[in-house]
Amino acid sequence: MLILNRPDKDDNKDQDRPTQTFLEQINVNANFRDVVRFFQSVTYLHLVPQLLRFADSIQGRVLENDPFGQGFLERVARANERTRRSRLSKIEEALKIAVPQLEQLEFTRDAVTGRPHLQALYSHWRPNAGLQREDQFSDGTLRLLGLLWSLLEGDSLLLLEEPELSLNAGIVSQLAPLISRMQRNRQRQVLVSTHSDVLLTEQGIDGREVLLLTPTPIGTVKGLRSCMIDLFSFIDRPTRAAADHQQYTLLRRCGFRRRLKPRCLAIWKAYSYAT
Repeated sequence: MLILNRPDKDDNKDQDRPTQTFLEQINVNANFRDVVRFFQSVTYLHLVPQLLRFADSIQGRVLENDPFGQGFLERVARANERTRRSRLSKIEEALKIAVPQLEQLEFTRDAVTGRPHLQALYSHWRPNAGLQREDQFSDGTLRLLGLLWSLLEGDSLLLLEEPELSLNAGIVSQLAPLISRMQRNRQRQVLVSTHSDVLLTEQGIDGREVLLLTPTPIGTVKGLRSCMIDLFSFIDRPTRAAADHQQYTLLRRCGFRRRLKPRCLAIWKAYSYAT
């Protein structure tokens, strides 16, 4: 069904009009306004620790919606105090499990410049020696902070790109259940792109939730082609290394006997391409 055909006569009269889509042009997008609002509400996060750690030194222009976390501390500061305290309390509990010796996480402002900061207290034998600000946090801690805050902020579609970066395998293996628990009462949709086979080891992941994107000479293809060939070439070699044995264990969990159940195909393909 054709909804709109451009360029139209107005586009031909004004050479600047074709530089914007109808979704961007407020004076003509009334019929598509709901679509516009939806895309505006989508949150994308791929936090770059260096941009957050050295934000004061860089002082560059922050991109719209701040997808790389350069203005993350300002986002935290804009939340009202009660909401901020509640979110940081939940993040603190999660970080205590993932970050050794972390005891407390809190929001503060610089006494001179008024700039917002996050600081954490770590257990240490010297009094006050364990107090660190975000510029001393590890890359993994900063990325976890951004991930957890984004999961608690808003109800719109959330896009997470490679959340496994800078995190050890033990933490990565818990990301899927963590995301599920934090969104259980919010009914929020979260889309994750990943190259990590460890992230997919969670037994609660349904294969129908996993899509494999395969680059080809004619573009990227979404599908599960040649899956069974890859599967049986693997099954015929039962004495493989420990990493391959882990993959076989995943298949057994999914109910593999002689044929693989459809819901496990996507997980298997993601494994075979990631390793």
